[in-house]
Amino acid sequence: MTTLFALLGTERPLIQAPMAGVQGAALAVAVCNAGGLGSLPCAMLTPEALQTELKALTQGTARPWNLNFFCHTPPVPDAAREARWREALAPFYAEAGLDISTVPTGAGRVPFSHATADAIEPFRPPVMSFHFGLPAPDLLARVKGWGSVVLSSATTVEEARWLVANGADAVIAQGSEAGGHRGMFLTDDLTTQVGTFALLPQVVAAVDMPVIAAGGIADAAGVAAAMALGAAGVQVGTAYLCCPEATTSALHRAALRSEAARHTALTNLFTGRPARGIVNRVMRELGPMSAATPAFPLATAAMAPLRAHFEALGRGDFSPLWSGQNASGCRSLPAAEITHQLTRGFECLL
Repeated sequence: MTTLFALLGTERPLIQAPMAGVQGAALAVAVCNAGGLGSLPCAMLTPEALQTELKALTQGTARPWNLNFFCHTPPVPDAAREARWREALAPFYAEAGLDISTVPTGAGRVPFSHATADAIEPFRPPVMSFHFGLPAPDLLARVKGWGSVVLSSATTVEEARWLVANGADAVIAQGSEAGGHRGMFLTDDLTTQVGTFALLPQVVAAVDMPVIAAGGIADAAGVAAAMALGAAGVQVGTAYLCCPEATTSALHRAALRSEAARHTALTNLFTGRPARGIVNRVMRELGPMSAATPAFPLATAAMAPLRAHFEALGRGDFSPLWSGQNASGCRSLPAAEITHQLTRGFECLL
C-alpha cells in the first residue's frame, strides 16, 4: 500500500483541515511551509476570489497544497419548507426589528463543477479533497488527469468502502468529534456517527489504502494515539482557529477560549446539514436539529441577517461558532508553531 508520505509529498502526514469562513490562503501557506499539507476551502469562494486565493497560495509556497470542494446535490426549492423556516425565525426577526419578508435567497455554497475545474486547471492542484462524497466520474477523471491526489471524508465504514470503490486515493475517517460539517453522504442518520477512535480502526481494517484520522485531535498525544490505531496521518482543524493567520472573528475566538467551548453539538440550523459548533442561543431555543430547516445549503440565507444584527451588538447568538469537541489545543500561536507541536506526535514513526 502506498504511504501517505509518498502520496502527499509532505514532510509529515499532517493535514490542516479546510475551514470555510475562517481562513484563506495565508493559513494554508503557513502550514505548508512548516511541513504539513495546508488546505484551502473553496466551496464558498466566488470565481474571482478563488483566483485571488490560488495566486496567493502558489506564490506563498513551493510545497504541496490541497484544495477542498463540496460534492452535494443542489437542492430543489421547497416553498412549504421555506415558509416553516421563516415562521420558526419570525420571533427573532421581530426582536431584532428586521423584516423577514426581505430575507435574501441563494445557496452560498456550490458543488464542484466543470466550470470550477476550468478555473483551477492551470494551477494543477497537487491534492484535491472533497466533502459529501466524490464528484461525478467525468469530473473525477478530469481531476486525476492533472495528477492530483484525491481525498474524501468518510463517517462510516460503508462510506469508506464507497470512496475506495469510486476512485479516492486516501480516506479521511471523520469521527463525530470533528468541528464543522459532517462529511456523511450515504446516510442522514446521525445514530451512525461514531467517535474517531471507534471509527478509525474499523476503517483501517476495511480498506486497503491510507486512512487519515480526523476529529478531536488537538495535540501531539492525540496524533500519536491515532497513529497507534493504524492511521497513516491526521487532519486537524480546531487547533488552528485562533492562529493569527486564520480569519476567525473576534467573537468566535472568544467563544473558543471560553468555557462555552466545552459544550458543542451537531446542528443543522445554520446551513441545513449537520455540523458541529459551540452551543449558542439559537441552538438552545430551537433545538440544535430542526425539521423546519430548508435543505443544505438554503438554510443559510434566512439566518444571515440575524447573524449580522447580533454580531454588530457583540453577540454570537445566531453565529455558526464551528468547533470540534476538543478545543484544548486552540491557542493564539502562529500556525507554524501549532504544526511543529502537532508533528511531535509522529516521532514514533522516525
